[in-house]
Amino acid sequence: MLSRVITFALRGIDSLRVEVEVDIRAGLPSFSIVGLGDRAVREARERVRAALQNSRFEFPQRRVIINLAPAYVRKVGAGFDLAMACGILAASGQVPADSLDRFAVHGELSLGGELRPSRGTLAIAEGTARAGLAGLIVPVANAAEAALIAGVDVFAADSLGAVGRVLRGEEALPPPPPPAPALAADPGEVPDLGDVRGHAGPIRALTIAAAGGHNILLSGPPGTGKTMLARRLPSILPPLAQEEAIEVTRIHSVAGIHDGSGLAAERPFRTPHHTISASGLVGGGPVPTPGEAVLAHHGVLFLDELSEFARNALEALRQPLEDGRVVVVRGQQAAVYPTRFVLAAATNPCPCGHAGGPRCRCTDADHARHRRRLSGPLLDRIDLLVDVQRPSAAELGAAALTDSAAVRAEVQAARERQRVRLWQTVAASNAEMTPALLREHVVLDDVGSGLLRRAYETGRLSARGHQRVLKVARTIADLADAPRVTSDHLRAALGWRLEEQADALAA
Repeated sequence: MLSRVITFALRGIDSLRVEVEVDIRAGLPSFSIVGLGDRAVREARERVRAALQNSRFEFPQRRVIINLAPAYVRKVGAGFDLAMACGILAASGQVPADSLDRFAVHGELSLGGELRPSRGTLAIAEGTARAGLAGLIVPVANAAEAALIAGVDVFAADSLGAVGRVLRGEEALPPPPPPAPALAADPGEVPDLGDVRGHAGPIRALTIAAAGGHNILLSGPPGTGKTMLARRLPSILPPLAQEEAIEVTRIHSVAGIHDGSGLAAERPFRTPHHTISASGLVGGGPVPTPGEAVLAHHGVLFLDELSEFARNALEALRQPLEDGRVVVVRGQQAAVYPTRFVLAAATNPCPCGHAGGPRCRCTDADHARHRRRLSGPLLDRIDLLVDVQRPSAAELGAAALTDSAAVRAEVQAARERQRVRLWQTVAASNAEMTPALLREHVVLDDVGSGLLRRAYETGRLSARGHQRVLKVARTIADLADAPRVTSDHLRAALGWRLEEQADALAA
């Protein structure tokens, strides 16, 4: 007898419909799984057999063949266990064959028949809604996450036995608990700009970066506050919109770092160590998995000690920074991951960190080697180059210049102006504006046009830099609530970018 059960496979951060076909016929007892499954899928034979028997179901002593269609898509993970078990129950007549017509099922089985949580439940619930299925059966631990998607009746099950009783009509699965509300982080635990003394210029640069989604590089001697400043960038970013929160939650669920409760409450802040590999930074591995740049989507990717990262790892960021996505191809799999994040980086100006001062003992060769660690194309994708120097003794003893709440209000006001201006376009912030949008929304006067032309003609700006300066100028105008970009706004944007890169990195 043949039965079919609907489940979903993860492909990148999306889900792909998979039909689990189960055929049971006369012959020597055997159990085969086909359909390009990985080792975890092949090992499901033992998990499913034991789970059925320990749940007081009969495992057919005949020839059992399971096909996971489409067969050309590689299937990864143990989330297909429940669908296989339900297919065997339907094909062997232990539950009605039509009882699974309106359900998708997903979950890992233990040997005792209990349902264990699996990754990517939010993406699977979205796939269920797209497929037009009315219900989704998932483990109890994943039910609240699946319930975040409207239009899908989610049923929480704790065991294969409970699922079997529901399919036979003996009892009804309870609905899932309501999704837990997104809880903001404890304000006492979030680093605040009120802890910073002095640094008026760097704080202004952080404000511009947060308001427009621009990349920022902090350079200066050790101990001057570069890391302290960068770690406070998330505290001034606007809260996640509903669509952004769902996307962040889906990515973290696929990566297995979401707790399964409610929507993500805070923008991601990822701080990988400088020993990270290129695949760890942008994604990859034998089975494509999200990297740190993907996990930072809609948040901040902070690279401390930027010059200590491997050159190939940093170069792997060039395309994600430009395109807002990364495509990872491994064998027969291609996964597309979104990478819209703010890059915040910090670096010392030379190996000893005291370039240009009497304490520096580095040679010219040391400086040249240090500069070569950061390529020109990577630096060209950074909008704000910020020199961070030691605050004076008076500044250290004085009160804070501002706090995160005040700056966040300024940032949110600027973001709201961008939202209204960029409504129904592909851009969500100034940093994401296309050349066409730039031409429409950034019209310079004669003075501003002359400034920009001279900067370009002298070779201090690339064509990419030309575009990025205009985006930063638009953000500075938004912070000032100015409807047009003036020459003053452009001059300020050029000031943040036209510091010689050699000086910013202590040539």
